[in-house]
Amino acid sequence: MLVSFRRNYFWMKEIVIEAAREGGRVLLEKFGRELRVEHKGEVDLLTDADQAAEMAIVAVIRGTFPLHDVLAEEANHGRRDSQYRWIIDPLDGTTNYAHGLPWFAVSVALEIAGEIAMGAVFNPITMEMFFAERGKGAFLNELPIRVSTVDRLDRSLLATGFPYDRKTSRCNNYDHFLHFQQRAQACRRAGAASLDLACVAAGRFDGYWEMKLKPWDVAAGKLLVEEAGGLISDFSSEKYSIYGMEILASNGRIHREMAEVLDLGIRP
Repeated sequence: MLVSFRRNYFWMKEIVIEAAREGGRVLLEKFGRELRVEHKGEVDLLTDADQAAEMAIVAVIRGTFPLHDVLAEEANHGRRDSQYRWIIDPLDGTTNYAHGLPWFAVSVALEIAGEIAMGAVFNPITMEMFFAERGKGAFLNELPIRVSTVDRLDRSLLATGFPYDRKTSRCNNYDHFLHFQQRAQACRRAGAASLDLACVAAGRFDGYWEMKLKPWDVAAGKLLVEEAGGLISDFSSEKYSIYGMEILASNGRIHREMAEVLDLGIRP
């Protein structure tokens, strides 16, 4: 039984990476071409590329693990009541993608018995594959990565994003953004949460915060940051859940300062 689990676990790792690459291949094929674009909300887009990439990713997973559950952004893939659940964002950064901006990613994570065990964030434009496995570290194209060593907020480069209801909700992250612009060295809003988290893991960003995200936005990125030596919490520095409303990620050294700034603003 143990040998069988280990064999399957090895294949799970291979499938995480293969599925992410396959989703990226589909996105590259369609990138820069005419897309069918729908609106899930006023500013929340859906393209035929999202859907095609998701179907390709799910086909890779179900081709090897047909009895595993799948939680994905664009479609309901049924329930298997398995302890294994694949959490998929086929196109993180849809708005960027639809406008021809080359900053987007595929995110694939595997949750086992309620805990994220491994995950990949793949940027098909730069061909950067970020991968993490619980207890075994975080990697970029198979090379180990670590969070930054910056220990002061005023010397930190931060990343964030804004929720889809930002035009109608008072809890829209504008206040936090202004506060951090005053306290940090600089803030960036690039438009793909999974890549923001991957960049924290790689030491490119020193910290990241956002609100009202979905599990598929953060599942792989959360593990990347943790395995790269960083810290993940909610805005109050309490335990973070990928099913929660707030995420604060950092290199650990500026976490307390970031939480203090977030305490000044409106919370979800």
